[in-house]
Amino acid sequence: MTALPGLAAARLWAATRFPYLATGVFGAMVVAEPGSGTVSVDDGWRMHADPELTAQWSPGELGSVLVHHVCHLLRTHGERAQVAGVGPDHTQDWVRAADAEINDDLVPAGLELPGNPILPRDLGARDGLLAEEYYRVSESTGRSDIWLDCGSGADGQPRAGDSAAGLPEWQAELLRRQVAQDVIAHGKQAGTVPAGLLRWAAELLSPRVDWRRLLAAELRRAVSEVAGAVDYSYRKPSRRSAVTGCVVLPALRRPVPEVAVVCDTSGSMTEDLLAMVLAEVEGLLRGLGLARRLRVLACDTAVGPAQRVSSARQVTLTRGGGTNMGAGIAAAAALRPRPGVCVVLTDGYTPWPAAAPKGMRVVVGLLGERAPQAPSWARGIRVTGGVTQGQHGLTGTRKRS
Repeated sequence: MTALPGLAAARLWAATRFPYLATGVFGAMVVAEPGSGTVSVDDGWRMHADPELTAQWSPGELGSVLVHHVCHLLRTHGERAQVAGVGPDHTQDWVRAADAEINDDLVPAGLELPGNPILPRDLGARDGLLAEEYYRVSESTGRSDIWLDCGSGADGQPRAGDSAAGLPEWQAELLRRQVAQDVIAHGKQAGTVPAGLLRWAAELLSPRVDWRRLLAAELRRAVSEVAGAVDYSYRKPSRRSAVTGCVVLPALRRPVPEVAVVCDTSGSMTEDLLAMVLAEVEGLLRGLGLARRLRVLACDTAVGPAQRVSSARQVTLTRGGGTNMGAGIAAAAALRPRPGVCVVLTDGYTPWPAAAPKGMRVVVGLLGERAPQAPSWARGIRVTGGVTQGQHGLTGTRKRS
């Protein structure tokens, strides 16, 4: 691996000028790539730099480029580009928008990028917006005369030089959270951290999406889908049968859904958090008029008998060892009458069925910040002691109120 001249001096400059980003600057692996003509970054926290290009820069300029690319990774611009549907033909517009999101905070704070860095005014926009917002205006008003390939870590488009030898996703997330903690710590000193970066760190460490609102929305949606599944039934003849003679017409029937709650009672579960979420489910169902149609099943590797309850206080949760929520979902599906909606409350450390149960909507409450994701066929809500995000929730954080 070829060494990059001036890298040590550049990192020292960056760590001195932007100490709250030092963990990210030193955590990124810098790889010299002669002939590439640019400095780029991939999602594995690897920076690819052309030594011939960087030799023309001062330590401050190279250090500023390192800080700039670290911010692409901190703000997950590559992932957000994919979510925004940015294709190969629009990567220039997206990179300009992502650069503007970074530079409006850090250029006033002392970033010394070579050339003319993109700022929001170059896109005809005001400061303090997200890359997604700058992207919408950059296509028509952006500076098309400037193009730097910042890599897949900025625009989400894979490159031939990208390597699987970078940081795994979980290590990258830990590094991102450590930088956020450093930003918050330095922010306690007045005037040392840009306000936009402080807001990013606060949102990353304490998301502002109320899990109760998300859980309520998903549960109401699931119940309404089942209740809205209107079908014909001969149990009650149609009122129009009187005019059809011997022909019996069916009547329309709107089912009132049964609800089952499968509670993970394995040893890894937090009892207080489980009780809190179960009380929320009870309150939501009471508001929907379904509290009397609630059945609760305690499940570890085996499933206890279904308990029909009208209050969360009536639930008996026996503690166990292993976890298999698939057994609990199967037991819920086997109940008669069959539940239309199944709510699973678990820490996520469980095997899941390969496919959704037929005829039953599943909402999964993932208890705890480190809970693995729910299966793709279920609706996952990540629940913490205070607030959380949906499994497919926000990808960006608004910088200004």
